Amino acid sequence: MASLGDILARLTSLHPRRIDLTLERMWRILDRLDHPQRRLPPVIHVAGTNGKGSTVAYLRAMLEAADLCVHVYTSPHLVRINERFRLGRRGGGVLVGDDELGAALARCEQVNGGEPITVFEMETAAAFTLFAAHPADAVILETGLGGRLDATNVVERPAVCVITPVGIDHQDFLGATLAQIAGEKAGIIKPHVPLVTSEQVDEAEAVIEAAARRARAPLFAAGQQWHVAVERGRLVYQDDRGLLDLSAPRLFGRHQFDNAGLAIAALRATDAFRVDSAAIENGIARADWPARMQRLSSGALLAIAPAGAELWLDGGHNIDGGRVVAAALGDLEERVSRPLVVIAGMMANKDAHGFLGNFSGLTRHIIAVPVAGQDNAMAVDTLADAARQLGMRVETSAGVEAALASIARLAYEVPPRILITGSLYLAGHVLAVNGTPPG
Repeated sequence: MASLGDILARLTSLHPRRIDLTLERMWRILDRLDHPQRRLPPVIHVAGTNGKGSTVAYLRAMLEAADLCVHVYTSPHLVRINERFRLGRRGGGVLVGDDELGAALARCEQVNGGEPITVFEMETAAAFTLFAAHPADAVILETGLGGRLDATNVVERPAVCVITPVGIDHQDFLGATLAQIAGEKAGIIKPHVPLVTSEQVDEAEAVIEAAARRARAPLFAAGQQWHVAVERGRLVYQDDRGLLDLSAPRLFGRHQFDNAGLAIAALRATDAFRVDSAAIENGIARADWPARMQRLSSGALLAIAPAGAELWLDGGHNIDGGRVVAAALGDLEERVSRPLVVIAGMMANKDAHGFLGNFSGLTRHIIAVPVAGQDNAMAVDTLADAARQLGMRVETSAGVEAALASIARLAYEVPPRILITGSLYLAGHVLAVNGTPPG
């Protein structure tokens, strides 16, 4: 049998464009596979711009704390493609193994018959094939890009649909305005299926609410049908079913209280799952999601950094993502003050000026690095120019390891706080080099 790498290499050759939004190819291959997406347990479908992965992590952790088996499909992966496919097991799911994933992809390749199809569409078809073959209590599907034409948007009647905060990103595929992007995200809304949303910018909120009305989808919106707050460091959630006073999320940052609240609201909007308050609290406290304000407390990179330094990793890559990371850094600064250095690498289609502007009040020291292995990475000089326009002190470096070595040569009275950010691809490279890949 061909290796997983060989199969993926062949699949890459089937379509010239990595992203090509349409559902025609998905319906074709799913028909040939006898529609595995129709043989799934209840589905939670999650779209949005920021916070999707963390929200999925909370959903999975709460469902598993309720002793339910949960299949999960997410993207992108950080180090290994297997991270996208989690098979439900009692006591906690497992990433699919190479042999089983390779067999599912090979089956999809066989029935596709060499016709044009994107790799993400093949991966999504393989996910449906895997999930349909393994009994479970729930499936969580995260959209890859957008919603309306995303390959995951073929489940005709999910148990609940979820939309995280919508912001400006992927304009080349989703539209130039926030309203257009929100319209694409709202494409996951299904007739009469509950819709749960985060707080949204007014322009996005109007589009999503109108789409829900057209679909007659019951709407559960943050700040309206449900509320989440931080009180004395605890998460306080309230809706018409009552109030929950919970421990703080394990994931760091004020925005994680909002993501956790969204996940709670999603589970309480449907009768498909039985999740009591104890499972909700246990799940919130143990949910983990790599490269989202993740502190690297061990590994090869920490050994290169200055002695005593804090090393943080976040895959944020758009303006809103940078804003919440900057807010989390502000919270850290209030607790323990340290000089901040930002090591940044970004993709060429991102707004570097807008992203780095979030950090201008926290640091004046930026080190621009390339994103290893990515042809569409932003040139280091372009990224550095964006930082200079913000009045920041800018260096360039050949990579994260060289950047950390450069910081270690500086004289700090207090060991610095170092954030590596700007791209999930960069985050994946960091985890691989550090020796701490996601499990």
